[in-house]
Amino acid sequence: MKKGVLIYLMFAVFYLHASTVTIVPNIKIDQFGYQQNAQKIAIISNPVTGYNNGTSFNPGANYQVRNWINNSVVFTGTVTPWNNGSTQTQSGDKIWWFDFSSLTLPGSYYVYDVTNNVGSYRFEINDCVYNDVAKAAMRMFYYARCGSVKSASTAGTGWTDGVCHKSNQQDLDCRLYNNTNTVTARNLSGGWHDAGDYNKYVNFTWSTLTDLLLAYEEKPTVWPDNYNIPESGNGIPDILDEVKYELDWLLKMQQSNGSVLSVVGGGGASPPSADNTARRYGPANTSAALTTAGMLALGAIQFNSIGSTSYASTLQTAAINAYTWAVTNPSVTFNNAGLVAAGEQEINGYDLFAHKVCASVYLYALTGNAAYKTFVDNNYMNVHLIAWNFAYPFEGPEQDALLYYTKIPGATPAVKTAISNAFANSMSTSSDNLPAYINKTDAYKAWLTDNNYTWNSNQTKSKQGNMMLSMNQYSLNSTNASNYTNASSGYLHYFHGINPNNKTYLSNMSSLGAENSVTQFYHSWFTDGSAQWDEVGVSTYGPPPGYIPGGPNPSYALDQCCPSGCGSAANNALCATNVTPPLNQPIQKSYKDFNDGWPVNSWTISEAGIYTNAAYVRMISKFCTAASCSVTTGQKMNVHDRGFIQTLYPQPSQDKIFIKMFNKQCTVGLFLFDVSGKLLSSNSVNVSDGIIDFDLSGICSGMYFLKIVSDQNSETRKVIKE
Repeated sequence: MKKGVLIYLMFAVFYLHASTVTIVPNIKIDQFGYQQNAQKIAIISNPVTGYNNGTSFNPGANYQVRNWINNSVVFTGTVTPWNNGSTQTQSGDKIWWFDFSSLTLPGSYYVYDVTNNVGSYRFEINDCVYNDVAKAAMRMFYYARCGSVKSASTAGTGWTDGVCHKSNQQDLDCRLYNNTNTVTARNLSGGWHDAGDYNKYVNFTWSTLTDLLLAYEEKPTVWPDNYNIPESGNGIPDILDEVKYELDWLLKMQQSNGSVLSVVGGGGASPPSADNTARRYGPANTSAALTTAGMLALGAIQFNSIGSTSYASTLQTAAINAYTWAVTNPSVTFNNAGLVAAGEQEINGYDLFAHKVCASVYLYALTGNAAYKTFVDNNYMNVHLIAWNFAYPFEGPEQDALLYYTKIPGATPAVKTAISNAFANSMSTSSDNLPAYINKTDAYKAWLTDNNYTWNSNQTKSKQGNMMLSMNQYSLNSTNASNYTNASSGYLHYFHGINPNNKTYLSNMSSLGAENSVTQFYHSWFTDGSAQWDEVGVSTYGPPPGYIPGGPNPSYALDQCCPSGCGSAANNALCATNVTPPLNQPIQKSYKDFNDGWPVNSWTISEAGIYTNAAYVRMISKFCTAASCSVTTGQKMNVHDRGFIQTLYPQPSQDKIFIKMFNKQCTVGLFLFDVSGKLLSSNSVNVSDGIIDFDLSGICSGMYFLKIVSDQNSETRKVIKE
């Protein structure tokens, strides 16, 4: 045992650092942290209505930011009531704001209420604070890959799986939904599983690929080649490697005449490799061809930009062929619901028209062909942004394409001006957009109107944040540039814990610093009842980090068969599942971590989709720094300022807790105390990979303090055992 460890054991002096302060859910911060020069506003809440209104909280007059390790006070201020102390209807909370934006020193901190002697979760201040979060959210697409082995070296020990959907009449031998003769067999392997099921929809790649490809183009320096996916280290940013996996699938969906098959579906076992259900595909349709034309064209632009010209040429040829077929066959439809997959992927009418305009934009940008430009110039005024003079988050890809047109050399000046003015005017004057930030409309600083909290509201939140960021991306209002940045950061912080549920809306993020992240969500792999993957802290592994659930949805309801018409007494009994929340809650509290299937239908709240992650990835990328960033950001951060423990997870724990260290090679002493200061156990551990697993099986449920000691440092953390 090291000398320093012996010294601490001999004296066994127990004292509490700031890290053992009583943490309350009422003091809400970004659970990852903030960049140094960013706006930093903690939200303090007193729940008046909703499931948590039994935890009344009145903040004291004085608030502090304290160093997490040594408890020193680094900032002092007061709180400001939101809207003169009114209760916000959407959240059911009374709110106070605590602004500590002037604190810029890198380190680990918490917000402290002096009067109530309580604090917030730990957070970091450094310019790299979101880089690993973006990586986790991006790695979700790797776990969503269809037909790709998940090895321990890339997926992690907990989420290994063999190749899925390779059995008879599955993706390597996929058959047409209404004709399973071998003549219809196609190799449609690859691509991403769309959401909680294993279906693959061409049209649902529209928003997903738009966001990912623009995330790269808009800030290419933040995308490294080290995300630990199979292609890492090949000289191509891993975000483009991941996108290529989906683009390659779109190429397989294209037929020799340029048309594009619409959907592949079927199955749902856990893990994916256990799914042996026959898979079927839907026929070609016009919308799939236009979606493919636009996304392959935008993909070709990005691959050209990194010198992958051969692949870009393949994408370009396929994009032109898809567009040409769609123009020749403008009304081919396929309504697949109940035939191939669960979700209806067909679009028509205005949406089909808008897809054609967008595809024309990207094809013009790629090829310079005047025919595409002419179509845009003759039709852009009928896209809703122009026709309604209104920008809103449900038409993100369409607005993105029109804005993209404004930066293409050779684009018609008058059209460019009309597009820029329409977007800028709506963003600057509509009460849903920048005025919501200026007027402090949302106590939680991430405004959506009541009717915009629908299924997948988390995607809508990211889309709204991305709209704010587009104002700066296209330099459309330099006077308000900082306001647009701050407004968009509110949506980011919403995902990281600044919401009425104090929930980080990404799964299993304790190891990256979010103490209260999503523990479960609706998904066929991480299914309800799975001993390995159901729930963080309950199952052996829980789901992987980085998945984003659909989010608060006030329209949630049990299946209409409830309470007594679900076919059997056993099914009817499922209707009695406690679903309050999300039922009968203020809008923003209409959420729950759950993954129950029919008839509880948790998917309308908690299903995670590729489009939800993509919108968030694009947003968070704007707050990341260069790919070579390290946590020191050019300054040597003293280990005493940040501590040498990254996090403990899960919290609360059952029989085991994991301790993640900043230093991957060290020897530490572990000392477990009860709340009275009595030493319960001690031992020395050699850390070889940065993670220690600590056995809690021999102690009763309750709160304890775990002290970790090295030769030069010590840190105490609270441990909750269920």
